[in-house]
Amino acid sequence: MGRQKVHALDGVNLDIAPGSFTVIMGPSGSGKSTLLYLLGGLDRATSGQIWVNGKELEGLDENDLGIYRRKSVGFIFQSFNLIASMSALQNVIFPMRFAGIPRGERHKRAVRLLNQVGLGKRALHKPTELSGGQQQRVAVARALVNNPALILADEPTGNLDTTSSFAIMKILKELNEDGRTIVVVSHDARMRQFASHMVYILDGKIVSEAEYEEASSFEIPEDDTEE
Repeated sequence: MGRQKVHALDGVNLDIAPGSFTVIMGPSGSGKSTLLYLLGGLDRATSGQIWVNGKELEGLDENDLGIYRRKSVGFIFQSFNLIASMSALQNVIFPMRFAGIPRGERHKRAVRLLNQVGLGKRALHKPTELSGGQQQRVAVARALVNNPALILADEPTGNLDTTSSFAIMKILKELNEDGRTIVVVSHDARMRQFASHMVYILDGKIVSEAEYEEASSFEIPEDDTEE
C-alpha cells in the first residue's frame, strides 16, 4: 500500500488433518480469506510452501492449478456467485462441462445433489427466485459436483439469517461425516459448535484462543472530554 508493505499472512504454519472440519476464526481484514484462497490455488504465496494431499501448490503451473481446483477443491463463497441467467439446475451443471462429464451424467448428478441439499423442487428456479439460504444451498451443490475431497467455504453464512445459517452448516457437517475435509473461514462464533478443529487468526498471524478472546473483548474507551 504505497510505500508500506502489508503482509496479509505473516509466518503462518498450519496443518489441516484429512477428514477434519476446521473453522478458521478471525475478524474482517485478519487474513483468513487470503489463507483460504491460497489453499484453493486461487492466489499464490510470495514465499513459503503449501502442500495439499502430497502436492506442492507452488510447483504447479496455471494449467495444473486449474486441474487441481476442478478435481480436488469445492468452493463456497459468501456472495454465492451464481449465474443469474441460469436456473439452479444449470448453475450446478455448469462446472461439470469443463470436467468432460457426459451430458446425461451431468444432469443426473446435478439433480441428485439438489435433492441432497433439499432443493429438488426448486431446480428450475433462477437465483432471483430463491431466498439467500436457498441460493447458498445451490452453491453447496455446485461445490460438490466433481466430488472434491476438500471443501473451502468463505463466510458461507455471512449473508444468511440464523435459521438458514444453521441449515448450511448442518449440511457441511454431514458432508464432513461422509469423509470430506471441510475448511470454513468465519468471524461468527457460532461456527465453533460444528468444528473438530479451531484456528484463530489476527493480523495475519495464528494466535491462541486466549489471545483471540482477549483481542475480541477489547473495547474502545468512551470519550470523557467535556464539551
